Amino acid sequence: MAGTSTHTVTNQPPPLVGYDVFTADRALVEAVERHAGADVLDEARSELSALGRAAGSAQLQEWAVQANEHPPRLRTHDRYGHRIDEVDFHPAWHRLLGKAVSAGLTGAWVRPSGHVRRAAGFLVWTQVEAGTCCPLSMTHAAVPALRADPRLAAEWEPRLTSTVYDRGLRAAAQKPGALVGMGMTEKQGGSDVRANTTEARPLAEPGAYELTGHKWFCSAPMSDAFLVLAQAPGGLTCFLVPRVLPDGSRNVFLLQRLKDKLGNRSNASAEVEFAGTWARRVGEEGGGVRTIIGMVAATRLDCALGSAGLMRQAVVQAIHHCSHREAFGGRLVDKPLMRNVLADLALESEAATALALRLAAAYDDGGERERAFLRLAVPAAKYWITKRCAPVAVEAAECLGGNGYVEESGLPRLVRESPLNSIWEGAGNVQALDVLRALQREPGALDACLTEIGRSHGADHRLDRAVKDLFSELADLSDVEGRARRLVERLALVLQGSLLVRYAPAEVADAFCASRLGGDHGAAFGTLPTGLDLASIVERARPDVCDAG
Repeated sequence: MAGTSTHTVTNQPPPLVGYDVFTADRALVEAVERHAGADVLDEARSELSALGRAAGSAQLQEWAVQANEHPPRLRTHDRYGHRIDEVDFHPAWHRLLGKAVSAGLTGAWVRPSGHVRRAAGFLVWTQVEAGTCCPLSMTHAAVPALRADPRLAAEWEPRLTSTVYDRGLRAAAQKPGALVGMGMTEKQGGSDVRANTTEARPLAEPGAYELTGHKWFCSAPMSDAFLVLAQAPGGLTCFLVPRVLPDGSRNVFLLQRLKDKLGNRSNASAEVEFAGTWARRVGEEGGGVRTIIGMVAATRLDCALGSAGLMRQAVVQAIHHCSHREAFGGRLVDKPLMRNVLADLALESEAATALALRLAAAYDDGGERERAFLRLAVPAAKYWITKRCAPVAVEAAECLGGNGYVEESGLPRLVRESPLNSIWEGAGNVQALDVLRALQREPGALDACLTEIGRSHGADHRLDRAVKDLFSELADLSDVEGRARRLVERLALVLQGSLLVRYAPAEVADAFCASRLGGDHGAAFGTLPTGLDLASIVERARPDVCDAG
């Protein structure tokens, strides 16, 4: 029977494929040019553009869909009843993870301007498939923790910073590259890791222990090793738990079940039991929190970068749609009210990118003042940027109307992913309290942040007034815990405003300061005040792919 056609399909945007995700992001390109060393800038641009073209390709976008439509599957036993505790992933997951590892997304610590280059790549990669970012982030972040034991670091660091992805489950010494996961939280404690009950019993071999207990969340459970916390005789201690022992036998790593998560469905998160599990101590007994804090700080920065990437992709999708869709006699992007919404979303995205890349640059600098800056700025940025991600993703989906509520658009996956980074690595209250601890215990951290903010003094009266209000908040720390979120929000906004005033186009800085710092903004997106150059803001954020696909 011949097919029938009742209409011709018109007024639909072309697929957003076949473009360079990196070079289409003007704010990100400018941040890399600002922070990367001049001697590596050309190389950085080239490698990031290559990654950007891959990220924008139809092939990788299809792999991302496949990895999410076929989530990981737990296999506790083989056909004969032997315990194997393995997780099967769709081939698309391995292709994506291999591409990301080969792009150097775990190798920031071993090359010049490595953190800025990796941060930009991580932001790009999040826009392809955020689930793979979890093992990438933990492997990258494990390096500073392992450096608490120089012998362990010498053994493991070359594997973790390798550009070779080897999915095989065998002894790490036999592999050209390895991944590391993390297990800190337990049922009874959550973020309160000092309430952990997992026990570590010393063995005869120096530095070796036997673990008994559990971990409530263990992400990427098929990694080659895991950094975990357990109670040793000397107190809470950090340990490295290899998945396969040096002799090739399996370590005791009992996967009880995989979490059924809201989003991040391509990535496995497991509940794990230890029962005579072999582990190697990292750092001193009782120094577990101190040892692992470097890993936590690095993963928190990745949460901010990941949210910045998700926001960027949501904004790109919204602007792309509105640039092609016509309604009520013209393109949506030219309608004053839609333009207000898109510009507002673009401001949030650019501010997140600017702050996240500034933090990466502080890692590359490595100086005492920059380390102090990171101590306060990382939890503040993690708190605020990740909080903004969900409303941005939801508003962007609304820009597509009913199409944005359909899985094929890709927006539902962004919406489901959007709360994750706010919850992971310490939820909002944990970040806010961490800022308070830094303020109370490390005065150098506040001095470093104020020095950074002070570089924009006098450039915008609304920013100057916001800084003055921040000083007033800081002057009285009585009952500060109850208003910690308010304080951290203001600190993050002032940091973002300071960066945009110095580096962004005038129309972007003006709109940000008027709305976020000057108070001329409603409770929802699309409420920017009149008199701003919204068309230029939207055009700056628009991907240059009018004929994509």
